Amino acid sequence: MKQKNVMSRLAVPTVIAGVTVYMLKDQANRQKLKAYIENAKEKIPYFSGKQEKTSFSVEKAGNPSPQDIEDNKMVSEGSMYPVHYYDQKKK
Repeated sequence: MKQKNVMSRLAVPTVIAGVTVYMLKDQANRQKLKAYIENAKEKIPYFSGKQEKTSFSVEKAGNPSPQDIEDNKMVSEGSMYPVHYYDQKKK
């Protein structure tokens, strides 16, 4: 049983690698793959550089505005999860 499990774990990656090498041997297939990857990158905002501005930005994350009352209130309250977790462990 154990040997069969090891063989199946080795067979799948070996077959995938073999098919990949066989398919990418041809220059036309490599060009198709490159075009496919470029199209996929354009559709994903992170890779295309077309990220939308949201209400939360990285610049705001460590530098809260003193005029943003709701954000300051949330930060001052802190997370209650560690408190509840600690209380449960104490009981």
